[in-house]
Amino acid sequence: MHVVWCPKCRRPVLGGPVAVRLCELIEQKADERGWEIVALEVIPDHVHLVVRHGPKASASYVANQFEGVISRVLRAEFPYLKSRLPTLWSSSYFAASVGAVSAGTVQRYVETQWVRPWRRGTGERA
Repeated sequence: MHVVWCPKCRRPVLGGPVAVRLCELIEQKADERGWEIVALEVIPDHVHLVVRHGPKASASYVANQFEGVISRVLRAEFPYLKSRLPTLWSSSYFAASVGAVSAGTVQRYVETQWVRPWRRGTGERA
């Protein structure tokens, strides 16, 4: 499943140490649930995650498992996130099954988010 979610108002707050900790928390939550992370990319204004999970887990369940606990931990560890945003995550997310395309194709898509022609900059991470 490919899941994408954003901070409230798509604010670019997921850089630097926040991004590092976010990745750690996502990996930790996936391990707890027995899910396999195929691809993970944290961009300052959104997160791309491709995860393999059991057949009984719905898209909303998978998205909520990552968003809920991670928001609480990040806001506790990085207090400025509380002052900049009333809630960390937007109430919406994108989730899609990737059964029609190969996992490799989706992984390449996620890993090349920084080199999209419409993104500002040189295509390198900040």
